[in-house]
Amino acid sequence: MASTTHPRITIEPGKCGGKPCIRGMRIRVSDVLELLANGASIEEILADYPCLERDDILAAIAYAAQQTNHVVVEVS
Repeated sequence: MASTTHPRITIEPGKCGGKPCIRGMRIRVSDVLELLANGASIEEILADYPCLERDDILAAIAYAAQQTNHVVVEVS
């Protein structure tokens, strides 16, 4: 099922353990983020994964950013 806010991101229980993937492919959002964190450029990722589009990578970044935007609860 595609995310309503990020249509390029899909989550399917039987695929990649239900982790968020790019357009139903077996390329997880976390895979793309790991490549970027290790210094790969968008162009390098696109060359290594020709099935991906630039907008897929940008969607993965946007999805991850949204997921980290959680409420902070202060404990005293």
